[in-house]
Amino acid sequence: MQDMEQIYQEYAQTVYKYLFSKTHDPDLAEELTQETFYQALKGIDRFDESCKVSTWLCAIAKNQLLAYRRKHPKQENIEDTDIATDSVEQDVLSGLARVELMKQLHSCPEPFREVMYLRIFGNLSFKEIGEIMGKTENWVRVTFYRGKEMLKKGLVEYE
Repeated sequence: MQDMEQIYQEYAQTVYKYLFSKTHDPDLAEELTQETFYQALKGIDRFDESCKVSTWLCAIAKNQLLAYRRKHPKQENIEDTDIATDSVEQDVLSGLARVELMKQLHSCPEPFREVMYLRIFGNLSFKEIGEIMGKTENWVRVTFYRGKEMLKKGLVEYE
């Protein structure tokens, strides 16, 4: 097993991107990233290497986020959500209005929604998303493509 400093150097950005894709708040994502590594340090003796380190860390991050949300009811304002415009995916989806896009993404069925959030807002690579979700990179690419097609064709309905 690598030492914790080396693990932090290697995986902090992945954990941060994952959390940012879920929270859309850079300060909260940073805070939860730090808490994730603190919890990982406390539980390093329980890591049995049956999965990748990144998967283990993202599972801890997910638990930290869930704990945070239990303590702090959701107060996210959609107008405060920044959407990056430098990705190919954003260029394709740029025809949709911001609020409409968020409504459609929110109404997407799983696993399309999670893949779309991680790719668009987390700017994660298909490989990173696959590691987080325990799927292959190809599965992530196909799922993202199908989700994108649903959005483009207006197949996602929302109230």
